[in-house]
Amino acid sequence: MVKDIKKIVLSYSGGLDTSIILKWLQETYKCEVVTFTADLGQSEELEPARAKAEMLGIKDIRIVDVREEFVRDFVFPMFRANTVYEGQYLLGSSIARPLIAKHLVRIAQEVGADAISHGATGKGNDQVRFELTVNALDPSIKVIAPWREWDIQSRTQLIEYAERNQIPVPKDKRGEAPFSIDANLLHTSSEGKVLEDPADIAPDYIYQRTVDPVDAPNVPEIITIGFEKGDAVSLNGVKLTPATLLTRLNELGGKHGVGRIDLVENRFVGMKSRGVYETPGGTILLAAHRGIESITLDRGAAHLKDEIMPRYAELIYNGFWYAPEREMLQALIDRSQTHVAGEVTVKLHKGSASVIARSSANSLYSMDLVTFEEGSGSYDHHDAEGFIKLNGLRLKTLAARNKRLGH
Repeated sequence: MVKDIKKIVLSYSGGLDTSIILKWLQETYKCEVVTFTADLGQSEELEPARAKAEMLGIKDIRIVDVREEFVRDFVFPMFRANTVYEGQYLLGSSIARPLIAKHLVRIAQEVGADAISHGATGKGNDQVRFELTVNALDPSIKVIAPWREWDIQSRTQLIEYAERNQIPVPKDKRGEAPFSIDANLLHTSSEGKVLEDPADIAPDYIYQRTVDPVDAPNVPEIITIGFEKGDAVSLNGVKLTPATLLTRLNELGGKHGVGRIDLVENRFVGMKSRGVYETPGGTILLAAHRGIESITLDRGAAHLKDEIMPRYAELIYNGFWYAPEREMLQALIDRSQTHVAGEVTVKLHKGSASVIARSSANSLYSMDLVTFEEGSGSYDHHDAEGFIKLNGLRLKTLAARNKRLGH
């Protein structure tokens, strides 16, 4: 346990767990606690968090709208790399944690706090993400992780603690919660309880942000997304801020059942975890970004990006957003996006987001080179013969050797 703490900044959602943590910090460390609640577009009313913090005696309550910062400085840079962890996960929770931790550090420095605290459990990835960010930004700040320190071991004990300390317990929290939810502007994730056994089909009520594709509209919806330097800047010809654009894509994708994923992932701490993720806007954005890159990126650049993407995704998943290797990869990725501009047309229908057209003033696509009709003569079919011979030389040499050896 961390000793001699004079002031703590707590990452506070206003929910049951962090309200109990707030009371526990007050009792255990007997010092002032400042609460920080990030508005990440989680679609929840945040003023109740303020009211609950006031009820628990907090004087310094910070509720900060970070939606634009979240999308502009974290989500968009990640999407420039077409980032997907283990082939499926669009890193909705992973990318939010360094932003929250950044503000915890900023506030701690501002108010002279010597510690920050979070509500992440000892089994999950979030504890790592929070604490690695603090290490990178200000290693002098101590970290208090109650789930690794207190003796509360179950939901029942958590509720008993709340009742002893007159902390309101929502009716749906009495007894075992069916699953836990984390939400922000990029995604909604559901884990635990009814989802713990990967052999069980997730019940329909798990889904918060998307309709069942079966119940989605029968008529497809066609949208156009504009890009500049790899970032989405407009929807259907209308310029939008990053957060506003992603919000609108979430609405469109949710309506058409886009972005549902049921997966088992490998956590950084060493265990496998089953979760259901809904990322409607992000799924559309990923498809559209790949669409515009397909005509504006050189083959070598595109393939190199695809090679480094898994490493980049792993760094974000594991909490190394502020590590030098992630920043080095980001510089490479951002350099590749210089000419990634134009418009992509996407069809939304029954759970799918399909690119159906793309155009750019910076396009590398040459009608003259690919046409089956008479071209300008810039491509000579006879050149292909020498090209194939040179590339096939080593294969012919191998085949002759193997025949000689009887293989």
